[in-house]
Amino acid sequence: MENFRRYNLILGWGVFLVSLIVYLLTMEPTASFWDCGEFIATAYKMEVGHPPGAPFFMVLGRFFTLFAGGDVTKVAVTMNVLSAMASAFTILFLFWTLTHLVKKFFNAEEQNGQVAMISIFGAALVGSLAYTFSDSFWFSAVEAEVYSTSSLFTAVVFWAILKWENVADEPGANRWLILIAYLMGLSIGVHLLNLLAIPAIIMVYYFRKYTPSVKGVIAALVVSVGILGAINYMLLPGLTAIAGKFELVFVNGMGLPFNSGVIVYALLLFGGHLFDQSSHTDPDPDGKSIERSGIGIIAFPGLDGILVQIDQYGQSGHYKEQSHHPEIFLVLLVMEKGSHQSQQQRQHIVFVVALVVYNGCRHVAL
Repeated sequence: MENFRRYNLILGWGVFLVSLIVYLLTMEPTASFWDCGEFIATAYKMEVGHPPGAPFFMVLGRFFTLFAGGDVTKVAVTMNVLSAMASAFTILFLFWTLTHLVKKFFNAEEQNGQVAMISIFGAALVGSLAYTFSDSFWFSAVEAEVYSTSSLFTAVVFWAILKWENVADEPGANRWLILIAYLMGLSIGVHLLNLLAIPAIIMVYYFRKYTPSVKGVIAALVVSVGILGAINYMLLPGLTAIAGKFELVFVNGMGLPFNSGVIVYALLLFGGHLFDQSSHTDPDPDGKSIERSGIGIIAFPGLDGILVQIDQYGQSGHYKEQSHHPEIFLVLLVMEKGSHQSQQQRQHIVFVVALVVYNGCRHVAL
């Protein structure tokens, strides 16, 4: 097993380096046609692109453009490097996913054998390198587009559910589910493609936790499609619509500054979810607190992007440095504690809420 782990790491990072070098050598030297120029400009100036805006991608892009050193002629290249690196990491996690899946064809005694090793790593190398040089993926890997970063999120969440599968019966295994939910929430700020991984993740969960049957498989598929539809058609547009209505009431109706309605709305959401978590103090053997936290973690990173977009629209196009609500990550850390709230953890909640209020007041003041 130790040999397998060593080879898995070495070959995985080897494939990563091969793909990264290829993408950097074939990368666009400047902006490509279609949406790339728009993404480069909006990321560099922290503006809002075409709907739905891809706010988290803009934040990542802005970080990479800092390496241009103020030279605007290098901004496009740095954004292209973001796509190249995201694509290379996608290949890395694809390789590890393939080794996990192919290993299932061999029992525990055979897995360290020479034939098994060659079969597992050979299949993973062929599959990952074939995808590395595939036309569509290579095309997106060398330009400033959202698809490479979105592919990375998809690869990571599916790899994470396989990691959960390995330790599903051990204490703390649900941390992988929390990570998946959080990454999916962040991916909403890049592209909605990642949501399509939900049915596959639920099927892995079903086959790991339940005895498979025809009715069970059908039920799992129905549940997965229902969750996908609820997030895509209810949760995401619903949160945006309600935030917009709050803003209209507070700004147009009450004459308050821009963002005041969104800040109140965000405080109500965060406060409601934190209250729900802290109110369940009994042991939670069925993992219900994990389910509640997971739903909130999917929603809140995506909501953060929505708030950033509304905030930027409220500035009427004037550039302003954004904080991008860093307190949201502290909220997620508190929610990860689940329902087992000690006095110290409740103090953490008060601290996080205070940060939210402070950041909101600062936005209104600006």
